[in-house]
Amino acid sequence: MSQAKKLNDLMYAGLFAALTAVLGLVSIPLPFSPVPISGQSLAIMLAGSVLSVRQAGLSILTFLLVGAVGVPVFAGGTGGLGIVFGPRGGYLLGFLLGAMVISALKGSSNNVWRLALANIVGGIGVVYLLGVAWLSLVTGMGLQKAFLAGALPFLPGDFFKVFIASVVGVALNKQLRTAWGRA
Repeated sequence: MSQAKKLNDLMYAGLFAALTAVLGLVSIPLPFSPVPISGQSLAIMLAGSVLSVRQAGLSILTFLLVGAVGVPVFAGGTGGLGIVFGPRGGYLLGFLLGAMVISALKGSSNNVWRLALANIVGGIGVVYLLGVAWLSLVTGMGLQKAFLAGALPFLPGDFFKVFIASVVGVALNKQLRTAWGRA
């Protein structure tokens, strides 16, 4: 791998890790759930929509490692291992896998419908699967109750984020292809 490619990967990873942290400041706690509404799922969808699988993985891994050591980059300005291993930990792992799945499913396509499907599968399906399972395990509330507290209230907002990420992703991909000559 060339030095330019490595530098490009690191630049995109840092940029989207920072975007994910910034969108975590948009956080609304819910009284019935240990999981807040946050803008971070939009950042995950955007990372997968725009970056390669490698870049998306590096981006979210960077975000997770920075948060795990205590820098307050997680939703609501939190950080540390307590968050990683607490009720929200499965969603955080889901962010990593979800962004990579989105990128893999979109491939080199810049079709809004394909990107929307990729965002639904990776940004909602993968994130919720891991998040709800972990929430149930850590809290002992059972899968049904974990789904009701940790997924159902978030679905309308996340489908709106799919729309935003897909439309913005197509526009960004078009601009990046023009500016950088990316295929």
